[in-house]
Amino acid sequence: MSEPIRVLVTGAAGQIAYSLLYSIGNGSVFGKDQPIILVLLDITPMMGVLDGVLMELQDCALPLLKDVIATDKEEIAFKDLDVAILVGSMPRREGMERKDLLKANVKIFKIQGAALEKYAKKSVKVIVVGNPANTNCLTASKSAPSIPKENFSCLTRLDHNRAKAQIALKLGVTADDVKNVIIWGNHSSTQYPDVNHAKVTLQGKEVGVYEAIKDDNWLKGEFITTVQQRGADVIKARKLSSAMSAAKAIADHVRNIWFGTPEGEFVSMGVISDGNSYGIPDDLLYSFPVTIKVRPGSLLKVSLLMISHARKWILLRRNWQKKKKQLLNFFPLPD
Repeated sequence: MSEPIRVLVTGAAGQIAYSLLYSIGNGSVFGKDQPIILVLLDITPMMGVLDGVLMELQDCALPLLKDVIATDKEEIAFKDLDVAILVGSMPRREGMERKDLLKANVKIFKIQGAALEKYAKKSVKVIVVGNPANTNCLTASKSAPSIPKENFSCLTRLDHNRAKAQIALKLGVTADDVKNVIIWGNHSSTQYPDVNHAKVTLQGKEVGVYEAIKDDNWLKGEFITTVQQRGADVIKARKLSSAMSAAKAIADHVRNIWFGTPEGEFVSMGVISDGNSYGIPDDLLYSFPVTIKVRPGSLLKVSLLMISHARKWILLRRNWQKKKKQLLNFFPLPD
């Protein structure tokens, strides 16, 4: 059996982590022969709840969990990490302006980025989930300059999975029959779900999604708005944000980083934009279609630019640049 890897989950007393931790502990993410030291971090007022989570993990009697550490201290949580899954963030509250949300989260992710820089392995893979995920990820990366930018990614897999599911529901197939959808941009309502390169397996034959659905108006209208607004619709229905589906998306994202993407498939992931072939400026955290080679998880952009979509991507680019400018104007980060 392999040596244990050290995996951190922040916001570990929250509902997303509660849906995620069992999948990490039972081998669904890192493999059935990979022992894990699982580190749970949350703020001091949540330590009572976190103790309950710790007890439940112990009671699961999972053989791959060699140790579970619950803490509110960065120097313990970030020490010698192989993987950091940063779920915790400040949520947007009623009446809160975006600049106030950015200010609160920059403080959190500057601290966590500095802790990664000081305590974690330089090979650590960092996955940012807490929203606004793109700006939080950029903040953490900027605050950990000795860790390669390519080791940082943020979650748009939930949007990717939502897009797959909508196509599958429309065609009466399973989500596994759909591949190569793309989420461009941010994990927000400004994202652009794209199925121009997506494929679906129907009756044993792989065909393009446009050819399979034969409803361009739906694909260019209702499909896009449904994916863009799905998070808000979940909140409206259950009075809480997505947790189970978010946890599944995190597990998918991390598993691809750890094991790579299947041959002939790409997935959506927020990664550093440096050197991309789409005209997106460098030094942004932006969702692209990516393929991933086996460990250590080198990320490669898939060159699939279609001129007909260039205008939409330019708008997304401008949206992100505006957010980055606001971020840097209000809260300067280290170079």
